[in-house]
Amino acid sequence: MRTLRLLLLLLAASGTALAQTAAPDWATRPALAPAPDFAPPAVERFALSNGLPVLFVEKPGVPLVQVNLLVKTGAVDDPEGQEGLAVFTGDMMDEGAGDRSALELADAAEFLGVDLGVGAGLHVLRVQLRTPVSKLDDALPLMADVALRPTFPEADLERLRTQRLTAFTQRRDEPRAIASVVTDRTLYGDDHPYGRPLAGTPEAVAALSRADLVAFHDATVRPERAALVVAGAVSADEMMPRLEALFGAWAPGAAPEAGVAETDPVAARTVTIVDRPGAAQSVIRIGRIGAARSTPDYYALQVLNTILGGSFTSRLNQNLRERNGYTYGAGSSFSFWPTPGPFLARADVQTDVTASALTEFFNELNGMLATVPDDELAKARNYVALSFPSPFATVAGTASMVGSLFVDDLPDDAFDDFTRRIQAVTADDLARVARTYITPEQMAVIVVGDRAAIEADVRALGLGLVTTLTIDDVLGPAE
Repeated sequence: MRTLRLLLLLLAASGTALAQTAAPDWATRPALAPAPDFAPPAVERFALSNGLPVLFVEKPGVPLVQVNLLVKTGAVDDPEGQEGLAVFTGDMMDEGAGDRSALELADAAEFLGVDLGVGAGLHVLRVQLRTPVSKLDDALPLMADVALRPTFPEADLERLRTQRLTAFTQRRDEPRAIASVVTDRTLYGDDHPYGRPLAGTPEAVAALSRADLVAFHDATVRPERAALVVAGAVSADEMMPRLEALFGAWAPGAAPEAGVAETDPVAARTVTIVDRPGAAQSVIRIGRIGAARSTPDYYALQVLNTILGGSFTSRLNQNLRERNGYTYGAGSSFSFWPTPGPFLARADVQTDVTASALTEFFNELNGMLATVPDDELAKARNYVALSFPSPFATVAGTASMVGSLFVDDLPDDAFDDFTRRIQAVTADDLARVARTYITPEQMAVIVVGDRAAIEADVRALGLGLVTTLTIDDVLGPAE
């Protein structure tokens, strides 16, 4: 009882103190402090005896090392009629390599406690290893076998082919995947690498042979296209002899071919509705061709997109989610590739508000053409600048960032003035890039949803020529 009385006295006293505390002023936001300076880690460059570049960052502390082999190849190198070859090749490279089977490779990696994987995208194939320093000498040979000596076993190839063909069937029930296929095809066309599905088509994947994968690997996974990136608690003097022993004899060949041709943006706004009868939501994608990574507008576009749809407090999310409750989330993005990638605004909305959501999308897109207020600009600049150091906290993130110097052909000091260049973006800069890249009258609008429920209202908006498709029109007949 004595303890209980003491507790009640303490609660009463704390309640009195709280009552005497002034209520917070929720109408006034705290002032934004300037982003602090950030010094990215220094990148050292070396080369093996065969000319293979090595980008090296020593990162003391946690005893881990990340080693990435980056090869400038991917779906952009898929031959016509063999769409999906690069991705399939990457997926197969760790399904048996050197004298180990797929299971033996997996067992060896698990025993060592290392992460070893391969993946191919549009422009880059990556072989990635993260290992404790103590296991480096055992793990690196595994990585070298996967990169240079994959065996592409027939049994595992057929297993992965079956998985991929099953995924193609499942894609028919995934409206976001359908929207992605239609968007890429609308912006770039069937004949452009960016307009084709990254994973290919059922017909192409069904026809791929082991010989096709071997030929693709031998032709494209070459040292003249590649670089090694190392980040971790190891010195260059310790690391370079190990890399030389495993990768130095990799013989270079001919120089890589020219890159991907640019494509003109859509000339006039169009609307494509893909019918999913009975769908409870409409998947909306609004886009056009944007900018390459090499554009001098890169920094202004980072800030612009943060304001429009690149953060939770962006205009699109505040409008469609917070004010109107149409969606769980709305946003936008620029894909900065060697050749201009897409700009996309996106949301999944309730079916009955599809037309209203489209109206709000274009209200915000048009709104970006007006002068951005100083406080909103300052907040966006700080958001980008303060987010920039985050990847450098880990060896994997550091290696990824340093690898982008090679992939995007950037100078080694590209990160040194990132924060300064973001903070230098002005309202005039935003107005200029908005006029160039946010062109509401030249956008492709893709809506995947219940045509019977949404078509009349969407047509009534008068956005542009409306085309309707079925899922069979997009993905082909179901098997």
